Parts: sequence; C-alpha cells; structure tokens
Amino acid sequence: MKWNGSMRLLLLLCLPLLASCVTSPEGTIAQKDKPAGYDQEVREPSSAALPPSAPVEPSAGVPKEGDPGYKPIVSEEKGEPTPEEKAGTATVPTDASRMTNQQLLDSALDFIEASNDFWDRGDLDNALDALDKAYSLILKVNKEGDPEVLQQKEDLRFTISKRILEVYTSRFTVANGDHKAIPLEMNVHVQKALNLLKGREKKFFLRSYIRSGRYRPAIVEALKKEGLPEALSWLPLIESGFNVRALSRARALGLWQFIASTGYRFGLKRDLWIDERMDPEKSTQAAIGYLKELHKIFGDWTTVLAAYNCGERRVLNRIRKQKINYLDNFWDLYTRLPRETAFYVPKFLAVLHIINDPQAHGFDLPTPDVPLVWEGVTITKQVQLKTIAKRLNVSYGEMKGLNPELRRYLTPKESYILKVPKGKAEVLLAQLGNIPVYHAPVPTYVVHRVRSGDTLSGIAKKYRTSVRAIMDRNNLRRSSYLKVGWKLKIPTRGAVASAAKKPRVYAAKPKAGVMEYVVRQGDSLWKIANRFGTTTKAIKSLNNLRSTRLQVGQVLSIPRGRPSSSKTIQTAGYRVRRGDSPYIIARKHKMQLAQFLKLNNLTPRSTIYPGQIMKVKSK
Repeated sequence: MKWNGSMRLLLLLCLPLLASCVTSPEGTIAQKDKPAGYDQEVREPSSAALPPSAPVEPSAGVPKEGDPGYKPIVSEEKGEPTPEEKAGTATVPTDASRMTNQQLLDSALDFIEASNDFWDRGDLDNALDALDKAYSLILKVNKEGDPEVLQQKEDLRFTISKRILEVYTSRFTVANGDHKAIPLEMNVHVQKALNLLKGREKKFFLRSYIRSGRYRPAIVEALKKEGLPEALSWLPLIESGFNVRALSRARALGLWQFIASTGYRFGLKRDLWIDERMDPEKSTQAAIGYLKELHKIFGDWTTVLAAYNCGERRVLNRIRKQKINYLDNFWDLYTRLPRETAFYVPKFLAVLHIINDPQAHGFDLPTPDVPLVWEGVTITKQVQLKTIAKRLNVSYGEMKGLNPELRRYLTPKESYILKVPKGKAEVLLAQLGNIPVYHAPVPTYVVHRVRSGDTLSGIAKKYRTSVRAIMDRNNLRRSSYLKVGWKLKIPTRGAVASAAKKPRVYAAKPKAGVMEYVVRQGDSLWKIANRFGTTTKAIKSLNNLRSTRLQVGQVLSIPRGRPSSSKTIQTAGYRVRRGDSPYIIARKHKMQLAQFLKLNNLTPRSTIYPGQIMKVKSK
C-alpha cells in the first residue's frame, strides 16, 4: 500500500476525531483503533526479504578494482551464484507471507528509526517515506495473530501516526488536566498483598525503599508538574524495585519496565550504544505520557494501573464483555483480569498503606539513599566511563549509576551529554582533550590450523610464544596430543589501534566556532537549523536542550556551518543474495538502516535485487 499526500492529510484530520471517540463515556470505539503497550518478549528479527516496490539500479560510486579504498566483495553465500543472479535477472521473493508477524514488526520498527535519522538531517521527504514503508509492513501482519503481536502492531500504528504529526507540526513550534487522587482502599485483596509484603517480600520492599531515594524526588517533581497524583511515584517499587537496569522475562526494562515498542511509542530511543528505557528522567517522562493517556481512556486510577501492567487493549476487551458498568467499582473487573495483573493493583495499594503508616503494619522504614545530583558535559567522541572515572577521581560505580542508559559503559561516537557528579564538569572539560578515543582492541591471537607433523613446541617457536600460553588459550590438557584440522588460537603481542584525530569538544559555554541567535515568534528548531546550515541535533546538543520547545527571546548558540553528518568509514562491496533486503544487510554488517540507505543512495521505497553490488561497512 502506498500513501500519498492526500492520504496523510486525511489521517491527520481523522486523529482528533479518533481521540474524541476514545474518551467517549460509552466506550464504543473499536479497540483495534487504539494502541496499547504491555510487557511481552521482543525478539530479534531473522533473515527475510522486505517486500519490493520498484527496481533500483546499483548505487553509483561503488569502488572498483584499482580504485582507492577498494576492498574485495564481501559475500557470505556458499558456492557460485546462479546464472540468473549473474545476469541480474533473478528476483527477490515477493510473498510477504514468508515473513513472520514478528519479523514484519521488527522491520517496521527499524524503518521508524530510519525516519528519525532522516528527519534529524532535515530530509523531510525520506522521513515520511520511511514512515510510509513502516506502515505498509504492519498492514501485512496477520489479523488472526496472537494478542501480543497485535498489541505491538497497535503500538507501532500509533507511533507512526504520532511521528507524522510531529514531522509536520515541529516546523511551527511557536499544553495538564485535573486528576483525582488514587483511592486508598482496604479489602481482602489488598490485605493479601500486605501479608506478602510483610512476609516473604519484606527484604525486597526494604531494599527497594532505600534505592527509591536516588530517583523518587525527581519523579515526584515531574508528576506534580504534570498534575498527576504524587502516589504514582511509588509505582517503580513494584515494577522494578527502583532498579534502573531491571529486566523482566518479557524483555521489559528500566524503572518503569517499558518494552521496546512501547518505549518507541513514547519517545525512548534505543540503539547500539544507549537504551533510554534505563534513563530515570527520560523513562519517567515516557511513563507520565502513558499514564495520562490511560487516564483519558478509563477515568479512574485503579483501572489505569491495571492497563499499565497488561495493556489497555486487554483491559478494554474485559470491560466490553462485562454486563455491568465497571466504572462504578473497579473490583467488579478485578476477577476477570489475568491473575498477575489483577494482583498488581492491590499490591500497589498495599505499598501505599505501608508508606502512609509503616508502624501500623510492623515496618521501621530505613533512611533512603540521597538523591542523585549531577551536571552534564557534552562530548563528541567515544570514551570509556572507567577512564573518565579515573580522571575525575570518582568511583567507576558512581559514573555507571549516573549514566545507566549507556549499554556498554561507552559514550556514543556522536554528540552525547554525559552526566558527572556535581562540581566535576569543569574538571572533565579541562581534561577531555587528553582522554584518548576508545578503540576496540585488536585480537591478541592468530588462528593456526594444525597440519600433519605439527607439534606444540614447533608452533610456539614459529609464533614466538610458549607452549604453556598456547595450552592455556585453547584449554588443552596435554601438550603431546594434537589433531590434524584443529584451529588453535595462538597468543601474540597484539596492539591497540592508534588514537584517531581528536574531535571537537563543545563546552557548556562554547566561545569559538559558534554564533548566538535570539529566538523570534514563529521560529522552530527545524527552521533555525536550515537557516544556518546545521542540524536540529547539533543545536540541541550545543544548548543542552531536552525538547524542541522554544520561547521567544531565548538565546541559542548556533554552530557555524553544517557539521559532518557521519565520519568517513571504510567500505567494501557486498553482492546481494536471494532473500536480502536493506534491513537484513544493514543488520548483518552492524550498520544503522539509515546509514546503509545513505551510503548506497537509496530511499526507504527502494528495492534491491540479487546480483547487485552494495556498499557496506568493512569489518
């Protein structure tokens, strides 16, 4: 299915009507038109072809033999290509049924990511095309699939429509309701939860209460700002125990336990280096957005809590099957919900009972941890947290605690705001130029295939190492036994790649290479970035902006000239195999989809065919 401008406009015009239907007291809207999010496993995609649209010629500029930077073609296909592939006449299978529902959803999610990248570079057309492609993929999801897959589909459908609105409206950037307090009820269900927290889970409760001190003050402040009940600040206690790295069996992550699709739905970014579901501030803002949306649907907080745990779709289905008005009493709905979800609500109420009167329930609450206090430093090179901790004379654990969203305890290669302890920002800025760029170490071994007549002593002599070192590296028990064909890892004196040229570092108050601009009425980040030949991402990073909202009279620092959107990378040729797609090739070579498309002058609508040569990042 192809979208044109009229169809997009129709979607934008229909969204307010859909929103009003969702909040109607009769609750008669079809649930398939309302997205949801709840814990479920998110699987990695397997190889499958994306449905083609129109043939695209091999991208121009592919290095040929003899050209500078040429590297041999990378091909993981065994055997010779078929005659059809050599002639370039073979076709990629177009049957979408060959892709599983989960593969279609994962592919759509990747195109949403690519859309964000295109939009950040100011490429409006390709940003919308990527969203169109994502929507066309989720339309192919089998309607008879299991409820969890359909839940993801609704999440992505909502995300796509939301992003389309953002793309159109963010150019013209030039918004809190009244909510009743959560009723603190006591009944047999809540009493059962209290007995659990006072017994088997008491240690967990106390440990979680201590950890809450690090994050809860900031959560309370954010809830008050949005007009939500302060009691919701205790929700992470039963979600994650206030553990920012908590991971459930359903792959839900962070304080607020978001799965990937729901995280994307509320603006949480995830890539090779960071996962914002683990960032306390960003995930709190996402949780607030989700809770506010649920409250507009259900109108009472007990039902909202149930929907937050298992998804509004499931709760709405249960409500629809009832013959009574569930809004009169949540506990009428209680017995119809899944057991885990049903107990989620009384457990949360039990936590509130303990917090409000600990002594009455036999608790002597310990002193919570002190709140995290930090300041940000914007850096544009990849460094290890361990190295920075040493330079700042702080513990490695403290740096990890301040930056939990870093998946590998490395800063990303692009611009990133690193959190450091209060008072350490100036120290880091003064030393950042001397901190080396991180490079993955070169493997400290070579592989030797054992041949007839080889001995460990002979191999050790050949590679200038010792027999013991070879035995330890390969877990060999006897030095006298080798088998022809074995592949031995031989320790060598490996080296680490030399440090690259130092990139520019933007301080909190940059002086050189920037200009100041005063925001005027009608301005937006997108307009300002295009006016001065830069990107919205560069302006946000330079000014430590967390959103695209601007105020008239606000002074912005603008980098002079358009920064390079990507560093020069070594490329190699790759011959497209039967069943390949841009998504599959990018994942196979550890590239972002947007990076692969840009490198090969492709668009989200492009189709590739077996036998074509594509540029990929060399290993």
